[in-house]
Amino acid sequence: MRSPSCARACSLEIPDHKPLLWLALLSIALLAAPARSAVPGVAQEDPELRSVVQQAIEQAQCFADKYDSAVWFTLMEPRLRRYVKDERERLEILQTVYCETHRGGTSVLPAGLVMAVLDVESRFDRWAVSSAGAVGLMQVMPFWPEQLGMRRYELTRTEANVRMGCAILRYYLDSEGRDVRRALERYNGSTGHREYPDRVIVRWTTYWNGADDLGRAPVKRS
Repeated sequence: MRSPSCARACSLEIPDHKPLLWLALLSIALLAAPARSAVPGVAQEDPELRSVVQQAIEQAQCFADKYDSAVWFTLMEPRLRRYVKDERERLEILQTVYCETHRGGTSVLPAGLVMAVLDVESRFDRWAVSSAGAVGLMQVMPFWPEQLGMRRYELTRTEANVRMGCAILRYYLDSEGRDVRRALERYNGSTGHREYPDRVIVRWTTYWNGADDLGRAPVKRS
């Protein structure tokens, strides 16, 4: 999650075959990042979130509707080509987002909204690292892998990162009575500031709209 003062995530373009080099650079970035004070409203530090994210990680199966998912891929795949040139990586992002936003027995999390968060947070760069030390596609804070018994480098993997990010975003939507703006402020750690939610909602409604609410009830955008 980028800090409010960080306009864009700082991307580390490191090839997949050099994980040790990337980990070294990530360590340097985290050491250089400004310290985060333990105050209410800091992104992703709510104590209740641990069980929510743990459950999302453990329940990874997707039972999505085949017709709806086909519509989703048809609409979104051409748009994502602008950002992600590798076809396999592109399909993995779309599949993971669709599955995580269509979990059975969960509250509404529009897939188009998640795509907008990915867009604004990292420009779909799974190697992105923010000035606050957040990592990957949805800019998940690096303390999460340690709390869940995972390795920090797993935040650069599409499935793990998107799964954690979606669980956190859904939690904030539920906590804020389905109010998207307030949920996005908490996700970004910028409560009371409109810049971040405005950017995400503009991307959602102008570029990533279309197939995000298939078979799901709406949420409040204003």
